[in-house]
Amino acid sequence: MRTLGAEISHALKARGVEVVFGIPGVHNVELYRGLEEAGLHHVLARHEQGAGFMADGYARASGRPGVCYLITGPGFVNAMTALGQAYSDSVPVLAVASCLDEVAARRGQLHQMLNQTGAGASVCDWSEEARSPEAAYALIDRALGEFAAARPRPKALHVPISLLEQAVAPAPAPGVATGLPQVSHSRMTEVVNAVLAAERPLFVFGGGARGGAEVAADVLRMTGAASFTTYAGRGIVPGDTPLHFGSSLARPSSAEVFAQADLVVALGTELSEVDLWRDEPGHSGQMIRVDIDSEVLSGLKAGDMAVCGDAGALLHAMAVAIPARTEDRRPRWDAAAVARQRASWRAEIMSERPGIVEVAEALRAVMPDDAMIYSDMTQFAYGAKEVWDMPRAGHWHHPYGFGTLGYALPAAIGGSVARPGMPTCAILGDYGLQYTLPDLGTAVELGLPLPILVWDNSELGEIRDAMVRSQIAPNSVVARNPDWLALARAYGAQAVQPDSLTALQDALTAAFSADGPTLIRMTPAIV
Repeated sequence: MRTLGAEISHALKARGVEVVFGIPGVHNVELYRGLEEAGLHHVLARHEQGAGFMADGYARASGRPGVCYLITGPGFVNAMTALGQAYSDSVPVLAVASCLDEVAARRGQLHQMLNQTGAGASVCDWSEEARSPEAAYALIDRALGEFAAARPRPKALHVPISLLEQAVAPAPAPGVATGLPQVSHSRMTEVVNAVLAAERPLFVFGGGARGGAEVAADVLRMTGAASFTTYAGRGIVPGDTPLHFGSSLARPSSAEVFAQADLVVALGTELSEVDLWRDEPGHSGQMIRVDIDSEVLSGLKAGDMAVCGDAGALLHAMAVAIPARTEDRRPRWDAAAVARQRASWRAEIMSERPGIVEVAEALRAVMPDDAMIYSDMTQFAYGAKEVWDMPRAGHWHHPYGFGTLGYALPAAIGGSVARPGMPTCAILGDYGLQYTLPDLGTAVELGLPLPILVWDNSELGEIRDAMVRSQIAPNSVVARNPDWLALARAYGAQAVQPDSLTALQDALTAAFSADGPTLIRMTPAIV
């Protein structure tokens, strides 16, 4: 018989987990007893926050749950930022943490905190303590089952130290997994009827509609609909689609576009504050909302339609049903007007964020189509996400809702591990890189050919601009940066500072074929 700590690794392996991210400590060493025997690959992070971000990046790239092993107390708390980000962006991350056996009657123990499971509940879908081996196995199965059958959000499993050390029977064989809820045939017919009856339908594709990327352009053509994507939905609609407005929902004047629509179909998106940066999209007609999360479907107006189910699967069904009903419709939207609007928004971004559009377009020109990009909270990403049309859905990942600095580097490491031999890239600002910079050591250890693009304007540019707009004298927005090239080389990474856009393109191309990570420093002077 193995210890429960070892059996947890075996149970995860039997349920399809291949990689675990984490840092061993005196309280969770039993989790590491069974790693190699079970055949799990462990990636050593430099900080538990990085371990959580790596698990997040791995999950986004692979479509499978990301798992991290954490120690009691501070180790788990260090990872809570990453778990909060996974909750905000609907990412399946399972955190397995050790915990103390008794906290009410004893004080002063190593890593003791008041309420570890309660802390986890503030950033996770659920946070539970297993008080028996059977409970530990059941909670693992519950987490993995919910990842597959509902909106994926992080779960936290806490296991007392003495229980991890206990010799136990193996976990039962994995059960049968279920899938996402599907839209009924009758409900699909109602959606099709409403779309075909509309004069100016407008589709909004969110990240939850990625499963329908193969047919999205066909559905738009057959219905004559115009479209937007959220940032997370980029790549679902090809960038050159004639009636596609792009990912500029946050532009204030996009409300004028919504006002022209007599039907808005929102697929797999919350249309939240971080999508719109206003309270309402701007439409006055009917809205159809399609989502697997019933909470997203609440609060609709009279006459709107709530459809609970997988938006991607619904798009596939529509692509089959609509041709049987009608020929392609002549759109009432004007393709030339759409192109003019996109050009106007591009000009706005160039004015607001000088140099970023030119650099983004130079990078896009040489970025491989199958590259997966992870960006951080940085002005460069804010501007690039509006003008960089992605050739594939689900290939640009960003800390959208929670908005955590330090996300991109460790998440890109997780994404690289999930897709060995395929291109992965990180985009960060000079300040955000310092949050999780030590994880560069992990990328070096793994020999990942990871380009790390650092936009260095030597200040907190977004905060400075916000202060100026608020008529506040810029304060505490400039920090002394290290010598990035020397620092990267000290970790064992390659480093380069291109002096032109052409040199930047060459550096990015070379970094994808290097034998380790390459830090590429970009400054506004490169334009």
